[in-house]
Amino acid sequence: MKGIDGQIAVVTGAAGGIGQAVVRRLVGAGARVAAFDVDATALETLARQLGDASSDRLWHAALDVRQPEAVDAAIDRVERELGPIGLGVNVAGVLSTTTMLETDDETFRRVFEVNTFGVFHVLRAIGRRMTPRRKGSLVTVSSNAAGIPRHGMAAYAASKAAASMLTRCLGLELAPLGIRCNNVAPGSTRTPMLSSMLPETASVEDVVAGSPATFKTGIPLGKLAEPDDVAGAVLFLLSDEAGHITMTDLYVDGGATLRA
Repeated sequence: MKGIDGQIAVVTGAAGGIGQAVVRRLVGAGARVAAFDVDATALETLARQLGDASSDRLWHAALDVRQPEAVDAAIDRVERELGPIGLGVNVAGVLSTTTMLETDDETFRRVFEVNTFGVFHVLRAIGRRMTPRRKGSLVTVSSNAAGIPRHGMAAYAASKAAASMLTRCLGLELAPLGIRCNNVAPGSTRTPMLSSMLPETASVEDVVAGSPATFKTGIPLGKLAEPDDVAGAVLFLLSDEAGHITMTDLYVDGGATLRA
């Protein structure tokens, strides 16, 4: 895709299923990627998997996006050691599957600290560096739960809805400078996060079929998303191919939310 090759790209949550797929796609498209995650060991594993041929295009470090000072320092370091950041992707996120009345304050706060405050910290840090250059593209990996009520996912859905709106509001503020900000909203995707939220007896067929008891629609395309499906949408929105797209929510959920 146009506009990726040679760019400096930042990816948070880079050790997760979708994050790894985004990193692989960006490296494959010729970007130099600064990959961040709280799991430094998983980042080392990812680097080994990509191999020596990609060593000059992958830079990685541990980062907790909940800490604004750490985020600012990390972004400063990327700009100092790699160069001006042109692309940024928020993937870092955590899950909660308790009902709202069963969710304690600590859980609710933790979900928002990562999924919303973390996105805010990263968008602000990168946006401040992009502004004087008057160019750049930012994408937040949200969730289709941000746009439809989900049983047992109140904290997660609310945090993702907030992160999506933060991204769109930044897009409005930065549009006059030519900086684009968009969201990708995946549905059920074959990742460890999905596995962690399913009962042991649940099958892929059950997820695809949906759950009338919890008012969850099925997936019209009849299959789960793969991480690479989501990563492809992220790269499209980052690229010059999406040069006239900003403040949008691109749903990658096989039609599950029954919306445009």
